[in-house]
Amino acid sequence: MTERSAAGMPRGPFAAAVAAARARGELVVQPRMGFGDPATMRAGLDAVARARAATAATVTLDSYTRVGDHAAARRALADGSPLNGYPIVDHPPEVTRWVLAAAHRHDVPVQVRHGSARPEQIFAALLRTGVDATEGGPVSYCLPYSRVPLRDAVDSWARCCAGYTRLRDLGVEPHLESFGGCLLGQLCPPSLLLAVAVLEGMFFRQHGLRSVSLSYAQQTSPEQDEEALAALRRLIDELLPDLDSHVVLYTYMGVYPRTTEGALRLLGTAARLAVRGGAARLIVKTPAEAHRIPTVEENVAALEHAARVAAVEQPAPAEVPDTGIYAEARTLIEAVLELSEDVGVALRRAFARGYLDIPYCLHPDNAGQARGYISDRGRLAWSRAGRMPVTVDRSAAGRPVEMTSDGLLAALSYVAGRYDSVPPPVVGPGPTTALPATEFIRQRAQERSYHDRP
Repeated sequence: MTERSAAGMPRGPFAAAVAAARARGELVVQPRMGFGDPATMRAGLDAVARARAATAATVTLDSYTRVGDHAAARRALADGSPLNGYPIVDHPPEVTRWVLAAAHRHDVPVQVRHGSARPEQIFAALLRTGVDATEGGPVSYCLPYSRVPLRDAVDSWARCCAGYTRLRDLGVEPHLESFGGCLLGQLCPPSLLLAVAVLEGMFFRQHGLRSVSLSYAQQTSPEQDEEALAALRRLIDELLPDLDSHVVLYTYMGVYPRTTEGALRLLGTAARLAVRGGAARLIVKTPAEAHRIPTVEENVAALEHAARVAAVEQPAPAEVPDTGIYAEARTLIEAVLELSEDVGVALRRAFARGYLDIPYCLHPDNAGQARGYISDRGRLAWSRAGRMPVTVDRSAAGRPVEMTSDGLLAALSYVAGRYDSVPPPVVGPGPTTALPATEFIRQRAQERSYHDRP
C-alpha cells in the first residue's frame, strides 16, 4: 500500500494519487465537505469520486469534535440534531470504513480535515480506520481558531505526529498537510504564510513524517500569489528536500463574492493560479460559500468548473518577478530556527518574542503588533511589523497609518467586491471616529459561536 517516488521517498495512497495526477498533467481538485450522517457523507464521497475531474475526497469533521466536546457530539447523534461535519471519534470504526469505501472503490483518496488544536482523539480515530491523510499543525490550528495555549498545541501535535507514523505497521505511509499557508486566510502578507507552512513541515519531519504537503491561500493579487508559490517551491527544495511533498493551494479564504458569476470568476482565477504556480492540489470553494453550507451537487459543480479551467492553463515561466517574498520568508524561518534545534520549542519562543506575529490574531500567545494592508496595487504588505525581522516599505503609496473598523471591513471585502464587479473599496484608515481595528475584531470574536467551523 506504500509506493515510492522517483527519489525513493515513501508515499501512501493519498500522496500517490496526487503524484499520479500530476504526472498526467492534471490538477487534483478537492472540496471541504462534511456531513454528520454516515449515509449522507458516503453519498458525498461517491459523488466527488464520480466527478469529471481528478479529485481527492474530503471528510470534514464537525465543530464539537474539533474542540474535543465529544459528549455534545454524542448527544447530537442520539437526538438527531444536525452537525456541521462528520464526528469521526464517535462513529464506530466499521461505520467510518463503510463511508470511506465509497471513494476508495473508485481509487479516489480521502483526506480528513478537522481544525483541532489538540487532536489526539482524532488521530486515534484515523489510526483505527486506516485513514492515511489529514492536515493542520501546531500553529495553524491553534492561534487562529482556538483558545488553547500554544505550548499545549505544540506538545499535542508532537504526540499526534509520532503516533500517526504507526500506520506504517499496517503498510501505509501517512501524509500530513500543513495549514500554515492559510492562518487567518487574509490580510497576512505572503512571507509569513510561507514561513509558518515550511516551519510546520519541518516540525512534522522532526516527529517522524516523511510525506507532507504545504499550503498557500490565494490572496488579493494573482501576480503576488504566483511569486509566493514560486518562493514556496524553492523553500521546500532547500529546506525539506528529503521528504515526499507537494504544494496545495486554497481558493480565497476570506469574504467570498455573493454573485454566482463573481464566485466562479474567483474560483477560475484560483485554478489558473494553481497551474501557473506549480500546485498539485486545489481546495475548491463554491458559489454558495457566501450564503450557506454548499450541497453535494454544488460541490461537484465547483470541482468540475475548476478542473475545466485548469485543463487549458499553462505553467508560468520558470522565472517570475522577484519582489522579495522568498528572501523575507527565508529570514523569518532562519530567525525562528536560531532559537532552538527543537522546532516546536523554536516556534513557541518565536511567538513569545514576536519574531512571528499574525496580523489581527487575538490569541494570547500572539504578540499582536504586526499589521497588514492592501496597497494601491492590490498587493498585501506590512504597515507594521512589530518585532518580526522584516522591513516595512515606508514609501508605499496609500499605506494606512492605522487600520480602523471601517478600513478593515473595506479591506476584507476587497476581493469579493472586485469579483462581483463592484468598484474596489477604499482600504485606507477610514474616519477617525471609527472603532480601532483590534477592538472591532475582539468584539466580533466574542459574538461568534465557539463551535463555528473555521
